[in-house]
Amino acid sequence: MKTIELIATSPMGLEAIVARELRDLGYEHVTVDNGRVTFRGTPADISRANLWLRTADRVLVKMGEFDALTFDELFEGTKALDWPDWIPGDAEFPVEGRSHKSQLSSVPACQGIVKKAVVEKMKQRYKTEWFPEDGARYVIEVSLLKDRATLTLDTTGPGLHKRGYRKLVTEAPLKETMAAAIIMISRWRPHRPLYDPFCGSGTFPVEAAMIGWNIAPGLRRSFNSELWPIIGEQAWEQAREEAYDLVKDDIPLEIGGSDIDPKAIEVAEASAKKAGFAKELKFHTLPVSQVKLDSDYGCIVTNPPYGERLGDEREAEKTVRSLGFTASVLSTWSVFALSPARSFEHYYGKPADKKRKLFNGRIECNLYQYLGPLPPLPKQDESL
Repeated sequence: MKTIELIATSPMGLEAIVARELRDLGYEHVTVDNGRVTFRGTPADISRANLWLRTADRVLVKMGEFDALTFDELFEGTKALDWPDWIPGDAEFPVEGRSHKSQLSSVPACQGIVKKAVVEKMKQRYKTEWFPEDGARYVIEVSLLKDRATLTLDTTGPGLHKRGYRKLVTEAPLKETMAAAIIMISRWRPHRPLYDPFCGSGTFPVEAAMIGWNIAPGLRRSFNSELWPIIGEQAWEQAREEAYDLVKDDIPLEIGGSDIDPKAIEVAEASAKKAGFAKELKFHTLPVSQVKLDSDYGCIVTNPPYGERLGDEREAEKTVRSLGFTASVLSTWSVFALSPARSFEHYYGKPADKKRKLFNGRIECNLYQYLGPLPPLPKQDESL
C-alpha cells in the first residue's frame, strides 16, 4: 500500500505531546511544526490515527504544497494534484481556507480558485461537466502562509475532542483533548489516585479513566473518512477490533472529583455513565475547602475557576487559596492546575516547580506543576 504524508493538527503548546503519541503508536519520520505534526503512513493508518490520538485536533491528508503568489499559481498548483485518486465522482467536496502573511489575502477568493481547479481536474478523470456532490464528504482546506500554499483533506470531520460521551456541558468546559494532554504531562499512571476538586462536567476524571484502561478515544464516534473507498470498510473494522482488544478494563481505578455546583456533578455523572465508568468514577458536591483525600501519592489535576468564569476576581483568588490549603496537607500528592491567572502562585501559597504555557481555546494559560514524590517501587519477593 502506498505511503502518504499525514498531518495531525495540534493546539499551540501541545505539538510535542502529539508527536509523542504518534511515536508511541509506532509511526516514524515524525516532524513537529507550529500547530501541526507531520508523519508518514498508509491510507489504512488514517483510521488508526483518528481512533487513537488523544491530544490532536484532527488528522489531515497532505495533498501538496507549493508557492502561490498569484491566483494563476494557486489554480495551476491545485490542479496538478491527484484529487481524483481520493475523491469519487459523487463526493461532496467543500473548500475551507485561511491566509496569513500572504499576497493572496482574500480567503473566499482562494477558496473559489481551489474549488474551480479541483473541479477541472475531476472533469478530466470522470469525463463529466457536472458533479452532484451527494456522496461522502471530503473537506478540502487551502492554507496560505507567507505565500506558501498547503492543500489538505480533512479525514476527521468534527474535531477529535468530540469523543461522544459528553452530551451536556457546564460553563467554560475544557476540551477533552486538552484534558488528556494535561494528564499525559502529569505522568499519572492508573496505579495512582487522581482527583479533580473543580471537576465541572467531569472531563479530567473521564479522560484519565480512558487512559487508565487504554480505551481509544475515538471508539464511540464516527469520522468523515469512514465512507472513503480509498481506505475501505475493512481497514476501519480492523482498527476498531484492534482497539477493543487492547482495552484493559480489569485495572482498578481510584479516580474522582468534586464541585461546589450540584448541577455540574449531575453532568459529570452523566458523562461518566455515557463513557462506561459509572461505577469506577466517584463524584461529590463539595467546596474545595472540604475535600479530604486519604490515599498517598496521588495527582490533583484541575482547571480552577478564574475571574472570567466566576465573574468575581476576589472569589477566584479565594478559590485558589483554598486549593493551596487543601493541597498543603497532601504531602505525597502532585498538583497540576491550569489557570490564566498571573497571580496564581501568590494565592496558592508557593511557586510552582514547573510552568508550561498552554492555550485553553484562545486564552493563554499556564499549567502550574507542583511535583510530589513518586510512589515507591513495589518490593520484590525475596523468596523468589
